[in-house]
Amino acid sequence: MWVLLAGLALFVIAHLVPTLPNLRARLVARIGAGPYSGLFSGVSLLALIMIVWGYGRMQGLTRGNPQLWEPPTWSKHVTMLLMVPALILLVAAYVPSRIRSATGHPMLIAIMLWAVGHLLANGDLASVLLFGSFLAYAVYDRFSVGQRQALGPLGRARGGLPGDLAAIAGGLALYALLLVWGHAKLTGVPLWP
Repeated sequence: MWVLLAGLALFVIAHLVPTLPNLRARLVARIGAGPYSGLFSGVSLLALIMIVWGYGRMQGLTRGNPQLWEPPTWSKHVTMLLMVPALILLVAAYVPSRIRSATGHPMLIAIMLWAVGHLLANGDLASVLLFGSFLAYAVYDRFSVGQRQALGPLGRARGGLPGDLAAIAGGLALYALLLVWGHAKLTGVPLWP
C-alpha cells in the first residue's frame, strides 16, 4: 500500500506546482524553463510507475486490499458508458475542436469521468485510493484553471467540425483498443471475452 500512497502523493504534489503560479514562476526562474519541464516530466513518470506498481501489488493481496463494498452489476455498465465520453474528451484535449473549446479543459473532465466510473465499479481499498485521489485532484485543478485562466496544452487554438470528428474518431478508436486488448494488458482485467 505504501508504494501506491507514495506514488499518489508524489503525483499530486508535482501537479499542484502548476496550480500555484508564484511557486512555479520561482522554480522556473531558479532552474530554467527546460529543466523545470524535464523535472516535472521525470517526477510525473516516476509517480505513475509507482502508482501502477503499487496498485498492481495491492490487487494481488487479499488481506492488504480489503473489499470496502461490493459494487452492483449495473455499475460496470455505467463505467463502460462513461468511458466513451471520457476517451473522446481525452483526445479532444490535444485536438483543436469545438469540443475542446466548449469544455475548456477536456482532460480534467475525462479524468473525472474515468475516476467516477471506476469508483462505481470497484469497491476495494486500492481502487478507492487510486480513483478517489485522481478525482479529488481533477476537481481541484478544474477550479484552479478557472481562477488562473490557464489555457491548457493547445493555448487559444480553436477548431471546427474536422477537429470534432477527429476527437470523436480518436476517442472511439482508443475505446475499442482498450475494450479488445489494452485494458487487459494494462490492468490484467479483460473487458472482452
